[in-house]
Amino acid sequence: MTTTMNDSHMKSISQLKDFLKVGGGVSFSGGSREEKYKWIEWTLFKFGYFRLKKGDKSIVKKYIMKMTGYSDAQVTRLIDRKKKTHRIKVKQGNQNKFKKVYEPADVALLIRTDQAHGRLSGPATKTILRRECEVYGKSEYEKLSHISSSHIYNLRGTNQYRSRLGSYEKTKPTTANIGERRKPDNQGEPGYIRVDTVHQGDYVDETGQKKGVYHINLVDEVVQWEIVGSVEGISERFLKPLLEQLIKQFPFRIKNFHSDNGSEYINKTVAKLLNKMMIDQTKSRPRRSNDNGLVETKNGVVIRKHIGYAYIEQRHADKINLFYKTYFNPYLNYHRPCAFPTKISDPKKKGRMKTVYRQEDYLTPLQKLQTIKNVNQYFKPNMTLKLLQQFASQMSDTEAAESMQKAKYELFKSIKKDRLNH
Repeated sequence: MTTTMNDSHMKSISQLKDFLKVGGGVSFSGGSREEKYKWIEWTLFKFGYFRLKKGDKSIVKKYIMKMTGYSDAQVTRLIDRKKKTHRIKVKQGNQNKFKKVYEPADVALLIRTDQAHGRLSGPATKTILRRECEVYGKSEYEKLSHISSSHIYNLRGTNQYRSRLGSYEKTKPTTANIGERRKPDNQGEPGYIRVDTVHQGDYVDETGQKKGVYHINLVDEVVQWEIVGSVEGISERFLKPLLEQLIKQFPFRIKNFHSDNGSEYINKTVAKLLNKMMIDQTKSRPRRSNDNGLVETKNGVVIRKHIGYAYIEQRHADKINLFYKTYFNPYLNYHRPCAFPTKISDPKKKGRMKTVYRQEDYLTPLQKLQTIKNVNQYFKPNMTLKLLQQFASQMSDTEAAESMQKAKYELFKSIKKDRLNH
C-alpha cells in the first residue's frame, strides 16, 4: 500500500488547531503500518513534540490520531517508544514455533485407517491406532498411538486428508427395511393417509431445555379427511397408542400409511401396529418434496393457525387431545371447506394440463366423501354416510366454528392458569 500525507503546509500548532476544528486541508489515503510509523516519527520531530507545552502536545497527538486512525492508547505507546529508543520501528514477530509432530506419512496412515473402518469417531479411531501398535506390533503406528481424540479431528481437517479421503458427507439416514419408498397410488379411493409431526417448541430456563407437546397430523389424500392428535413425546411408548386411537377416528378403512423418513414412524413398533391393522406402509422418496406435501401444508394452515407456535408443556397433551377429538376434528371434517384441484387442458400449451381451483372445488371433507362412487364400501363396520350426515347436521358451519373457538379459548385459559400455578 502507498501512503500520501500532503501536510507540508502544516508548520505551526495554530494550523493544526484550525485543521482539527474544520477537519480538512490535508489529503490522506491508506498506508502500511511501516509508512505510518515513519510519518508519526517525522511529525513528532517537525513540531518538536518533546519540547512543547502540555496543551500543544495534546493538539499534535490528536492530529496524529486523526491522520492515522490510531487510538489514543496506540499513539501514546508509539510516542513513548520514540522517547526511549529515538525511533519508531515495526516490531518483528517473534512467536514460538512448535515442532511438527505428525508428518504427512502419519496423516496418510490415518487416511488408510479411516478408509478401512468407515471414519469412526475420534475415541474409536484412537483405540484402533493404539491397538495397531501395542497389540499387533506395527511400528508405523508408533506416533499415532499417542494421539489424542481431539487431534484426530485436526488431522482430518488438513488439506492432505480432505484431498485424499474426501469423506465429508451429510448424515445418512439409518437404513431400515420398513416401509416401501414410493408415492402411494390411491386410484381415487379414500383410505390413503399422509402423516407428519408438528413440534410445539422448546423452552429454556435455569433447569435446562424443556420439550413442548407434539401434534400428530393425519390427512387422507383423496378427501382431505383430517385427524389431529397430541402426544407428550414421539418415542414409541407415546406414539403407538395415540396412532391407534387416531386411525380409529377415521370413518373409512385405512389402506395406506405414508410418512417421511423420520424414525418416529419408520420403526418396528409402528410397522407391527400397521401390519396388525392390515395397513400398507410407505415412505417418501429422496428429493421428492411433494410426496408428503399435503400434510405439511395442513401443518401450517390448520395446526399452526389455530394452536400457534408458543411453547406448551408436555403434560397438557391429554387436554389438547380431548379438544381435538371433541371439537377440532369434527369441525375440520364436517364444516371446514378444503380446496380440491381440478386438472384442465392448457389452452396456451397444447397437450399439457394445468391445475386450477374453481369455486365449486371448495368442499368439506364430508362433501368430497359423498362424491366418491359407491362410497359405502369403504366405510368401517357400523358406519354409514347417513350417520356422518346426521352428525354434521347438528350444527351449522359457523356454529361449529364458534363452538370450537370457545373450547379452544377455554383450553388455552386452562393451560395459562396451570402455568401460573406452577
